[in-house]
Amino acid sequence: MRPFRSIALLVAAVPALAFAQGAAPAQPPAAPGPDATAPASPSPAEPPERQRTERAAPAVPQTSPEAAPARPSAPATPEEDDTGGTPSSSQAPEAQAPAATPPADAPVLDSGEAPRTTDAQQQRLVNGAPLYNPNVNVHIVQKKRFADEGKHELVLYPGVVQVNGKFTNHVGTALHYVYHLQENFALQVGGQYNWYSDESDFNLELIDKVREQAQAASSLLLQWGAHAGVEVTPLYGKFAFFNNSLAQFSLVLSGGAGIGKTRHLIRPEVANEVEGQTYQVPARFGDTGNKFLGEVGGGFRVQFGESYAIRLEVRDLIYTARVDKVDGCNLADFEALEAARAANQPFDGLNLSGSCQVSKFDGVDPKTKKNYREDIILGRDLVAEPSSDVLNNVSFYAGFSVLF
Repeated sequence: MRPFRSIALLVAAVPALAFAQGAAPAQPPAAPGPDATAPASPSPAEPPERQRTERAAPAVPQTSPEAAPARPSAPATPEEDDTGGTPSSSQAPEAQAPAATPPADAPVLDSGEAPRTTDAQQQRLVNGAPLYNPNVNVHIVQKKRFADEGKHELVLYPGVVQVNGKFTNHVGTALHYVYHLQENFALQVGGQYNWYSDESDFNLELIDKVREQAQAASSLLLQWGAHAGVEVTPLYGKFAFFNNSLAQFSLVLSGGAGIGKTRHLIRPEVANEVEGQTYQVPARFGDTGNKFLGEVGGGFRVQFGESYAIRLEVRDLIYTARVDKVDGCNLADFEALEAARAANQPFDGLNLSGSCQVSKFDGVDPKTKKNYREDIILGRDLVAEPSSDVLNNVSFYAGFSVLF
């Protein structure tokens, strides 16, 4: 009986429950307002199982969080909540990597010029020195701005001054032509004329006070010289001046050989008294012939632009100094001339060498009234002891050149 009673009660309860649900009015869901923090309580008619499965909607914050100091990222795709409602209004900020901290020796630009790169690591040299830093000097090796190969160079030295004059003094002018076969090798031809060549003050003082002078081989004077040789440039570089101009310099070494004309002092300047009148007689020099000439030197060439340069050099002119003839007359000629002078005989019939210039030792100067026969004994003394020596005429050359 009990089973039948339970079935009857269940059948009676089902219509009553359905009637109660239909009689209850439907309530619309509450719209979320600005002050809503939780959803409305479920209807008492809802079954307990549904109450346990539904979750509360997330609360909407009143103020937006401060924007993170990071670059904007692409908006994330909104995701629906578990209940299938509207997407959530708040998103978690994207995590950003910390900014790279520049090194302590990072470059500082004083001017308005922007660096080619802003990466601190790319602004460093191989050895670690930072670029664009006013406290760092960067040295760069570059090729020569102007090539010398195949160019012609004409050099003028207005002033050539001897710097080692003990018994002689020389001042002159030189002109050189240089053809640059290669960048560091050239051919040169040069000539020099000494418009002042005389005995030194020390040697003239010896002649005046003690009637002595240096040997002829030690005091031979160079009138002019011509030589040909080569020039090499083993070192070159550049430097800046006035902060915005560059000049190119090179070390030059030269060497060559040639010929030079020499002379020697026979008689210094003297005062000649004739019939109570005094005449100033200039110094008398005798031609000692042509000598072999060698040349070595070195110095610097500073080039401004492509066509002009300044040269500062020191050159040594080496020449043999054996004096065995004066004005073409040897010792035998002077012996014959001296014998004829002592006997007051003419020089026409004397047996002299063909190179002897008799006219320079005969006659009287009409201006100074000086008798040239008095110089015969002086010329004889020069060739009586024909000493031999090699003289070094070291001079300083200052000039400029034109390249074309």
